[in-house]
Amino acid sequence: MADPERSTDLLWQGESRRGLNLARIVRAAIELADEEGLAAVSMRRVAERLGFTTMALYRHVPGKAELVDLMRDEAMAVQAAAGAGPEAGWRAELEAWARDGLVLYQRHPWLVEAEGLRQVPGPNAVASFERALGAAARSGLPPARVVAVVTLVGGFVESAARQLVEAARLERSSGVGHEEWWAGRTSLFDHLDRYPTLSRLYRDGGFDDPLDPFEFGLRRVLDGIETLVRDEIRDENRCSVCGKVIEPAAKGRPRDYCSRACQQRAYRMRKA
Repeated sequence: MADPERSTDLLWQGESRRGLNLARIVRAAIELADEEGLAAVSMRRVAERLGFTTMALYRHVPGKAELVDLMRDEAMAVQAAAGAGPEAGWRAELEAWARDGLVLYQRHPWLVEAEGLRQVPGPNAVASFERALGAAARSGLPPARVVAVVTLVGGFVESAARQLVEAARLERSSGVGHEEWWAGRTSLFDHLDRYPTLSRLYRDGGFDDPLDPFEFGLRRVLDGIETLVRDEIRDENRCSVCGKVIEPAAKGRPRDYCSRACQQRAYRMRKA
């Protein structure tokens, strides 16, 4: 496991030196992972690729765990770059961010192995997050829902990418495509008559021309968010910080916050 403090220093304060430097090490490690997978990346293999000794690498990076942190952030530059501008609308912006995310995983399949809940983010990771947050915020949703929307879309992209990466890995290792593999499962199909809905859908061609799971799923996710945005516009009696419904006041003007805590949080955000 990487030392989070050391990873933070490397990600945000790494200095470039002549000859062997951090940028060269990270690029070489990414190339190796792209070609052979994350398991092939070691300090020794990267050093050999660069023509240096393993000990020379340790003067720049403490070990593989921190190197993977650096690789991940460098790879994420494609999703950190500005996509569709604000004039395109929040939905188009989020869609572009999601598609860039899929491209990211397709270029670097090893990223699915490098993800985790406790990874120190670097500049590119934060820039990518900022890009998505900006798009979602322009929908007019309250802050807590903006964050939830970005988490939802990002989680969908990662899940879809994992399936694509796994399918590609199995096809490479077996030499048999996904559809070809299922077509050979005739002995299994002989046992499925007892499941009427599955059998009917199979007979009616439900599996003959499957929809692209990423395209179908992304549209449905964005449709759901769009419905949420419309509901928020209709319902003005929500906390402007957390999005919770505010009980109507017995008298006086409508409240902007559901609690004193949210009111104080809004004040701190304005002062920041």
